[in-house]
Amino acid sequence: MTYRMLSHHCRSALAGAAIALLLSATAGVAQDVPSVFAGADPSAMVAEGKMWIYPTGGDGLQAWSTTDRRNWKKDPLLRLRDIRWTEADGAPVHYLWAPDMVLDRGRYYFYYSIGPQNPTPSRLGVAVCSSPAGPCTDSGKPLLTGGDGFEAIDPTVFIDPKSGRRLLYAGGSAGAKLRVFELAPNMVTIAREVPVEQPPHFTEGAFVHERNGIYYLSYSHGRWNRSDYSVHYATASSPIGPWQYRGAILTADAKYKGPGHHSFVRDPKTGEWLIVYHRWEGQTGDGPYAGERRVAIQPIRYDASGLIQPVKMSD
Repeated sequence: MTYRMLSHHCRSALAGAAIALLLSATAGVAQDVPSVFAGADPSAMVAEGKMWIYPTGGDGLQAWSTTDRRNWKKDPLLRLRDIRWTEADGAPVHYLWAPDMVLDRGRYYFYYSIGPQNPTPSRLGVAVCSSPAGPCTDSGKPLLTGGDGFEAIDPTVFIDPKSGRRLLYAGGSAGAKLRVFELAPNMVTIAREVPVEQPPHFTEGAFVHERNGIYYLSYSHGRWNRSDYSVHYATASSPIGPWQYRGAILTADAKYKGPGHHSFVRDPKTGEWLIVYHRWEGQTGDGPYAGERRVAIQPIRYDASGLIQPVKMSD
């Protein structure tokens, strides 16, 4: 059984940040929750006996995999030069960020954001992959194009275990608008848009998971490079709402700033639910921060009624 998870967000100014593996934390290192590697917008899933994380990259996007959450392997997945349809838009430079991988009926589909957002509108693309580590072949055309105040960014796909509907969630940032679309069975075209209400405090980076019949819509709030960046969530009895706002899951503290653009995944060995997110380390004040963000993984807890308990990044 495969549990897939996501989202989302990097501004173009930092989209080229290099992703470098961090050596495992050793005894005596005063860090409450060791981060894993440099990166942002981590989408996580479990497949083929491994945990996979797909973060924002630079010229291309990569797949990071592990069997023990200590030792990680990086595989190149999709490069800008593989996306030929961008050559016709006239933009001198493009950026890739906030990807998401999903498994459907034995095939892997890789969704991603591509910019710039000016003078061309932001767009989403999709590639078909032969495995969670690739290789991937782009569909050859944009999946969704932004405009009229909507930014086509931060894709995440949720396949409803009850109805089988394949739902694409996207949008946010400056327009702070969430839109939901039902994908066609081929997973590379949109069948229709699904009207949804806007969740409270939504900025970007939506993610959906289901547990015991409860649907959880979680997302980032605030400015990506400031201390108010945080993860909030709402619940519903369906994957499209109506949503009941439940509060914040992750917020900045004295040590770690701006946690956000997260995904949820279940440990394949223990069944424990985990949140995978990025944060700023070694920063002070409220921002704006500069440099690189780091990916971290922490367990989450649900109470008896299914509500998610806030995550403490430090003591």
